Amino acid sequence: MQNAAVTDRARFEAVALRDHDLSPAECIELARAAAELVEVGALERDGDGSFELLWRDEHSEGWLNQWWASRDTGFHDHGGSCVGVHVLAGRALSEGLAVGRARLVREFGAGESFSAPATGIHRVDHEPGAVTIHVYSPPLREIGHYEIVDGELHRLVGLADEISPPSPELSTALTHESEASVPERASSTTGSRSGGTASPASVKGTHSRTSE
Repeated sequence: MQNAAVTDRARFEAVALRDHDLSPAECIELARAAAELVEVGALERDGDGSFELLWRDEHSEGWLNQWWASRDTGFHDHGGSCVGVHVLAGRALSEGLAVGRARLVREFGAGESFSAPATGIHRVDHEPGAVTIHVYSPPLREIGHYEIVDGELHRLVGLADEISPPSPELSTALTHESEASVPERASSTTGSRSGGTASPASVKGTHSRTSE
């Protein structure tokens, strides 16, 4: 683990101990608790960034994401796992896969949180300097990556611990379809600081890290 001096795995495993799979709201709660164990100022800042496993048990897993360069995950699902994300530093933008309406990008800053349901398809854009904790429940089995290939929407299966690639063709197609010429941004002040969540659109019947 790159930042072993500030991320003692045993402490995270103790905080994460649960006897059931978690809801999106519970994933946020656990992400916030795990964030208390991270000293952001002591994190190493080499290269473009990294994503590091904090724990993985029967009911959940947690990842510390730190990006010193811009990082777009592309549209993806979590193979049937829900996720809660807490921002420790910088800013992260979350966008659900919207069809038939304008694109909506939600911004979250330090101290704010958001979630996605197990059936959700979304992307997360980490601005340079973003540090986030992502909690998934149940633990990730795979990640489904979405992109347009030869004019058709494809779901490409990736491993749970592989980096999620951008989906430029899909993003361009959604922008063209959108009622607005650019994605709309919504303030996260809709309740995320007080415990509310902003969940991306769900697709019925679709199996859902980031790292995130």
